[in-house]
Amino acid sequence: MKNITLKINDEVHTNARIIAAQRGTSISAMVREYLQSLHQDQHSKENDEFSRVERLQKLYAAADARAVKKPATEPWTFHREECYEDRLR
Repeated sequence: MKNITLKINDEVHTNARIIAAQRGTSISAMVREYLQSLHQDQHSKENDEFSRVERLQKLYAAADARAVKKPATEPWTFHREECYEDRLR
């Protein structure tokens, strides 16, 4: 474990000591927990982004595979009558 030295103003230090005492911990423990939470949040975001990219790559691969298996013979054209076929019966 590494040691770090921080410079903070007296008011912040006093408030931090009061909060630490209320929580039954130390300023060092509060700073350590805060820095660990930053690290975990960053690590979590990186994993989420990697996972998102991985899912997109799988989706693109599946779309490409479907396009190869079933090429379009002719472009689809919109026909108004087909849209309203059920209503006209």
